[in-house]
Amino acid sequence: MRVESRRGAALVLAAALLWSTGGVGIKAVDEPPLKVAFYRSAFAAAALFLILRPRVKRWSPAFLAALATYAACLITFVVATKWTTAANAIFLQYAGVVWVLLLSPAALGEPLRAKDAAAVAVAFAGMALFFVGRFSPGSRGDLVALASSIFWAGLILSLKREGEGGAEAAVAWGNLVAVAALLPFVASDLSLSPRSAAILAFLGVVQLACAYVLFVKGLKLVTATRASLIGMAEPIANPVWVFLFLGERPSVFALAGGAIVLGAIAWRTLGAAAPALSVPPPD
Repeated sequence: MRVESRRGAALVLAAALLWSTGGVGIKAVDEPPLKVAFYRSAFAAAALFLILRPRVKRWSPAFLAALATYAACLITFVVATKWTTAANAIFLQYAGVVWVLLLSPAALGEPLRAKDAAAVAVAFAGMALFFVGRFSPGSRGDLVALASSIFWAGLILSLKREGEGGAEAAVAWGNLVAVAALLPFVASDLSLSPRSAAILAFLGVVQLACAYVLFVKGLKLVTATRASLIGMAEPIANPVWVFLFLGERPSVFALAGGAIVLGAIAWRTLGAAAPALSVPPPD
């Protein structure tokens, strides 16, 4: 059993590290953000349908909401990563857990416990640090990242209403919805250089699709709580890759805010079993 648990942890960690390359990959592509999001999701959808062959059990309102929110999450994450630092984009987006806790009472009828409220308050304090001295046109990327975290929370809440079995289909079809939504905005120029095509293929096939497949396999061998904690390697590694390869330095406020947000999430996760849904991280 220990061998299986270690294997599961390794699979989840591998998935998190692959997901963490999203920041450096998106920033390395010399293309507009909507075009990057279009091709990233197109490659991801092709790979996910080929690998998972997902089946939709029912086209319920909750499942349709999951498709819409996941597609919006994918698009806004790319835009945020292009418009602000990778650290700000990923740390703010991970704050989606906060919105899940806040909205669960109204959306799912789940009570907001004292520990949840404390985690929300601490996380909000960390999120506020990202906007210190940044209420200017340059802060638009941070605001888009914040919107992306809300969309990710919508995905989680929708899947919890839908119940088990809808996550794989939502991820595959959600990428297809993103492609369809973006096509009118990029159809006038779909050309790519060989370098851009290679990076975008990596982002879609490896960074999104293969990482998700590894995560699903790993989640079957470890607890949801352990998987959630191991998955936090992604927001930590994401800005590290961008710094090492592109030299982008996050601000002190961003690092402090990110540490506070992730700390609050980890503390809350350890105190209660995380939902055992095979959902992707918020990117």
